[in-house]
Amino acid sequence: MPLPFLTADRAFDTDEDVALPFEDHDQWRRPYRPGPWRVGAAAVALLLASFVLLAAMITAFAGTAVGGLVCLGVAALVIAAALRLLRIGTWVSREGVRRVAFLRTETLPWGRVSGVRTVQQPVRLLGLPRTVVQGQALVLVRQGGEQLTLLTDHSADFLARVEAFDRAADAVEAWSAEYAPKD
Repeated sequence: MPLPFLTADRAFDTDEDVALPFEDHDQWRRPYRPGPWRVGAAAVALLLASFVLLAAMITAFAGTAVGGLVCLGVAALVIAAALRLLRIGTWVSREGVRRVAFLRTETLPWGRVSGVRTVQQPVRLLGLPRTVVQGQALVLVRQGGEQLTLLTDHSADFLARVEAFDRAADAVEAWSAEYAPKD
């Protein structure tokens, strides 16, 4: 059973040189693997959750069931946050492009996309709100001119992984070229 957060990089290891190397284009998939910063943060969160679960067990056996249930609830929230952290990113299918954030998911059908391109612009370092550096971003242009940033080379997936960013940007641009309406 394939894991949904491990996706496209192994498909590019084939001998064929095709832009969209997937069998099923109807399934939502991320055209890149999550980066080490994202996976590391999720691993630390899951480690924290294991300690909280241990605390829940100790608290429950010590005789305070309410405290054990509170610790169990906190552990469930930390586990859910770690799993959501692994799902963050840009996903594509025949239907369109989906940008998954921590608290919000936005899906845009290919029919409402007028272009996808890589641009040089100020980007946030690891998604932090106050740290801005010059970098590359994959920008989706909606019909009507509004822009949506899909990927940046300083995000948790691509920091210090320039080749992975280029490959992911090329893959999303290939999906756009295949399914976005032609003018």
